[in-house]
Amino acid sequence: MKFLIVGAGGTGGCIGGYLAKLGEDVTFIARGRHLEAMRKDGLRVKSARIGDFVSNPVKAYTMEEYKDVPDVVFVCVKYYSLDEAVEFLKPIVGKDTIVIPILNVYGTGGKIQPELDCTVTDGCVYIFSMIEAPGVIVQPTPIFRLFFGLRGGREASGVIDKAVNPEREKQVRERLGEVEKLLNEAGIEACMTESIEKDALQKLSFVSPMGAAGLYYDGVAADFMVPGERREMFFDLVREVEMVGRAMGITFDVNLAENAGNILAGLTPDATTSMQRDVAAGGKSEVDGLVHEMVRLGETYHVDVPNYRRISEWVKMKGIQ
Repeated sequence: MKFLIVGAGGTGGCIGGYLAKLGEDVTFIARGRHLEAMRKDGLRVKSARIGDFVSNPVKAYTMEEYKDVPDVVFVCVKYYSLDEAVEFLKPIVGKDTIVIPILNVYGTGGKIQPELDCTVTDGCVYIFSMIEAPGVIVQPTPIFRLFFGLRGGREASGVIDKAVNPEREKQVRERLGEVEKLLNEAGIEACMTESIEKDALQKLSFVSPMGAAGLYYDGVAADFMVPGERREMFFDLVREVEMVGRAMGITFDVNLAENAGNILAGLTPDATTSMQRDVAAGGKSEVDGLVHEMVRLGETYHVDVPNYRRISEWVKMKGIQ
């Protein structure tokens, strides 16, 4: 099975690195000094989960250089780079290719499915990892849980609508089962879920509040681990995500506040979110998908989200992109 990792940052580097360590056929799409270092010295992953390792040699290309047809694509780019990734994928995917978007923003698969003539699932991941230096990925905590699956109803995919082509759906599910097996063998806690909408929104109920509150207060994880205004804001945001989810018809089987608190407690005290780091670097960020989108969802489903509105207005006032 040929895996293509679009975006070799913290998430993509770990997914692809773990699979390459297992011996799978993995190709990375990268750029700049990170790409140069991977080509020269391979990809080094400093993992608190399975130990440090180096994949060398490693197949790494720019979008312009890649000419193959992948079996499975993990899209691990930032939300603001999604359109570029989709344009890259349009001419290279085959009808049997499966695309698994792993982004922080909710509902990405449904948004890009109409653009690609192949099966696009949805997915989400729990991991804390980042590029430490060109060619080096650091994963300082052991958590690594990856969920993916088909969306429900006709939204399952324009090319495998079960009412039209049940045999096609069976084939796709078998392939996804193979992917799940390989990911687990590689050391990733992977799950092909039948409720990806719920699982993705559950993941968002931590990532979005942590990113929004972290950006608003310019705080690190330790700031939200102790009682006070910052911790209260974090959990208020979690509750607003939950209210939107319930308005969407999603029933959660865990206490989202408790779940978010447990994830928070597992972070290193100095941890920050990728959105904070992007803003601090003066570049683009995922603020539209992680903050403004929650305001839009609240409006769509008639749910009041005052804390998201407050942060959204502050972000706009600050001119943060």
